[in-house]
Amino acid sequence: MATGFAKKLASLAEAEFDQYNGYHETTPKMAGRIKWYWSSLGLGFPGVGTAWSAVFVSSFVKNAGASASQFKFSPRHSEFVHVAIDNAGKVIGVFRAYPTVDYAPKIGDIIQNNRNGNTFDYSFAMSNKAYESHSAIVVEEGVDGGGRYVRTVGGNESDTVGARVVRLNAKGIIKQPTTDPSRYICVIQNLL
Repeated sequence: MATGFAKKLASLAEAEFDQYNGYHETTPKMAGRIKWYWSSLGLGFPGVGTAWSAVFVSSFVKNAGASASQFKFSPRHSEFVHVAIDNAGKVIGVFRAYPTVDYAPKIGDIIQNNRNGNTFDYSFAMSNKAYESHSAIVVEEGVDGGGRYVRTVGGNESDTVGARVVRLNAKGIIKQPTTDPSRYICVIQNLL
């Protein structure tokens, strides 16, 4: 069962998708909102040409009520994932990252994936703080004709706020796509 914080985080991300999906980052409406993501974290706005997907996730985790001592707000996915992996290893903190084969994502969790053909895995993420990746917030769990799934909402997906379906096996574990068997790196469990 999702916690109140997890439900709020998912709800905020879902509402953002409903309001901004389809608006390209260069439109005044989306560009202004992207500036807000940066400023909500106390960061200067470098312009829409700078990747903003990690700032999107960080902004919503913060605005749902997490503190800087609980989540590493960052413009790099790899930085908050690295801290969450360290938390899992030490069994501390309220955000803990696990390999996709070991943990079934739930509403309010964050799924990290590779980008641009990279094949980084959990071990790489554990020992590196700076590499290209992406992540998005789990907003829905369900079953459809294709089986179990979760749906995520993330920023800077095709230069807008986007949603994706992530397929799961019968136990709720992420299924790596056969066409991209290294797509998903880890899941950040949200215990807040």
